[in-house]
Amino acid sequence: MTADLTSPETPEESRRVGRRAFLGLVGLGALGVVIGGKVQSALSSAAGSGLGGIFPFGNNFRIYSITGNYPVISPESYRLQVSGLVDHPTTYTLSDLRALPPTTLVKTFQCVTGWQVPDVEWKGVRLSHLLDAAGVQSGAVGVTFESYDGADTESLTLDQAHLSDVIVAYEMLGKPVTREHGGPVRLYVAPMFGYKSLKWLSAIRVVDRIEPGYWEQNGYPTNGWLDGTTGNTNPRLGLA
Repeated sequence: MTADLTSPETPEESRRVGRRAFLGLVGLGALGVVIGGKVQSALSSAAGSGLGGIFPFGNNFRIYSITGNYPVISPESYRLQVSGLVDHPTTYTLSDLRALPPTTLVKTFQCVTGWQVPDVEWKGVRLSHLLDAAGVQSGAVGVTFESYDGADTESLTLDQAHLSDVIVAYEMLGKPVTREHGGPVRLYVAPMFGYKSLKWLSAIRVVDRIEPGYWEQNGYPTNGWLDGTTGNTNPRLGLA
């Protein structure tokens, strides 16, 4: 999932849905992963105009935001900090990232609540390239990520961070990543559910202890593998 709670495009009454109610709705929406399109359509119809965007149906993105708005970061002012247990802390501009060897991926984007968008093209820099350039120090075990929204966080193990299909993305569907989709730059973790692909990426920190991200602190699995090989079961969603 593109990990957010509310959308500026959602009617005001839907913003008053509390976290407990939202997670309950997500639990129902997750049935779409297991049961399929008929359940997804029924859930959407039952939601009404105020909540329809939360439920999974169709091959379209659902745009959400934890904070209720989208950060405004111009391409010129964008900065990405790489720090922590590294030999060479670095701050990248968007131009710096674009000058590095690019990687292009075409993957299905899968939300943990059930909806998906097939054949999404992403372009960016492998996260492993940035980590190798920074020089990861001994004793490091993972990487944490921060967002310009000031609320969302995420984490990966070092092994996960070095996978070839984990990138710092600056293009989506052949164009710059839009503000709504987490631009100018976002994380894209192809082999995991969308909530791991943190939007509005502001900082990458190499750490000696894995810290659960925002969504993990609210009941999601720390390892959100799409193939269900985590061994972690989410008690709220019933998914691994």
